[in-house]
Amino acid sequence: MIATPLTRVAEIVGGTAYDAADVVVTGPATLDSRAVSSGGLFVAVRGEHVDGHDYVDGAVRGGAVAVLAERRVDAPCVVVDDVALALARLATDVRSRLTGCTVVGITGSQGKTSVKDLAAQVLLRGGATVATAGNYNNELGVPLTVLRADADTRFLVVEMGARALGNIAELCAIAGPHVGAVLNVGTAHLGEFGSVETIERTKGELVEALGPDGVAVLNADDPRTAAMRSRTTARVTTYGAAEDADVQIRDLVVGRDGEPTFTLVAGSDSAEVHVPLLGAHQASNAAAAAAIALAVGLEVETIADALGSVVTRSAWRMERHVRADGLVVVNDAYNANPESVGAALRAVTAMREDGRVVAVLGEMLELGGAARRAHADVGTLAADLGVTQVVAVGSGSRPVHDAATAAGTASVHVDDVAAAVAWLQRYVREGDIVLVKASRASGLERVAAALLTEGGDGRDDEGNDGR
Repeated sequence: MIATPLTRVAEIVGGTAYDAADVVVTGPATLDSRAVSSGGLFVAVRGEHVDGHDYVDGAVRGGAVAVLAERRVDAPCVVVDDVALALARLATDVRSRLTGCTVVGITGSQGKTSVKDLAAQVLLRGGATVATAGNYNNELGVPLTVLRADADTRFLVVEMGARALGNIAELCAIAGPHVGAVLNVGTAHLGEFGSVETIERTKGELVEALGPDGVAVLNADDPRTAAMRSRTTARVTTYGAAEDADVQIRDLVVGRDGEPTFTLVAGSDSAEVHVPLLGAHQASNAAAAAAIALAVGLEVETIADALGSVVTRSAWRMERHVRADGLVVVNDAYNANPESVGAALRAVTAMREDGRVVAVLGEMLELGGAARRAHADVGTLAADLGVTQVVAVGSGSRPVHDAATAAGTASVHVDDVAAAVAWLQRYVREGDIVLVKASRASGLERVAAALLTEGGDGRDDEGNDGR
């Protein structure tokens, strides 16, 4: 964070400062008292189950020099009526002082976090880069990301999520992006948005926020996204496998290791790219990152070289682990929607050589009235792709099991994580590939952990089974 006296913080957010004399915030802001940096600002958020005000002492011991709070605490602090609103105001002010920084906003129904991670690693070749941690992409996460930037930051990469119309516009008002990338319009959070058309309108708020000197990066392979060029005054650059894409994927091949190789073409320049991540969809993610990097002035060769050494920075997203006996576990349990489940299934079935492919699939949440059909379609797709065995976990995944069975694929339905682990430990063997995929609330990361830990039963230290 750009160094800011606590008295000035109070002025920016419209709060009251206490014990603020000579206190200067120099480190980033955080909601987690365990993750405070020296000189940082602890933001005491009152949540449904946890009240940050109760953790002020630990934050101060960890290095926080001040607290943003809704009541006076025993530390230098600024007290406001609404911490979330104050955090947004502070981030907006800091953003206005990042004069040497190019801000990149990224949104889409799926792939946001992956593209954000790829773009951040590529942009690092051009200078100091700050990016969203994990998927901190909401009204709290975006301000926290902005507040991690300082005077030396050359690129700020901000992932933007949404739950309702207007959310992206609000985040853009804070982050002020110069480059805005829309990856796709899908069915994630369909239950909350109500229609795909509303999702499309919401995602397009990112390109609407760009000025005429900005750059809109759009997926040429997604018709709803490509059509957003009419909603912006910014320069438009497209990416994808489409023949008219400005940044094009050509000659895509996915090896037996599951990793894509392709030719990246941008105008008269081209380079061979190998992305050391799982799935053909990573080629599209890489092309999106490349288009972003080209938009800010990096060269094709530099981009291709950077993409060849990327790593997975965010947990439980197509993480490949190999057990001592050769069992391969692909942990993609952070989140799920029909499009991302399809991509994961295609990735693991493409990796198969002689062994079996086991798909452990939990519920995809927030699909509203489309949920039953969407889960059934996943079961049918698993069968069509030749998945050897489906393990459907939890009541919401019953349609996956029913559809897979109807399509002729072996499937079992179990009630919870512990039952899934018990069944799998009897079934899996050396040479199998196990995909673990579900929405985060399903807790299926415990299945992956148990399979990789001898004697694991899918329960945590308190006996919870992840439901």
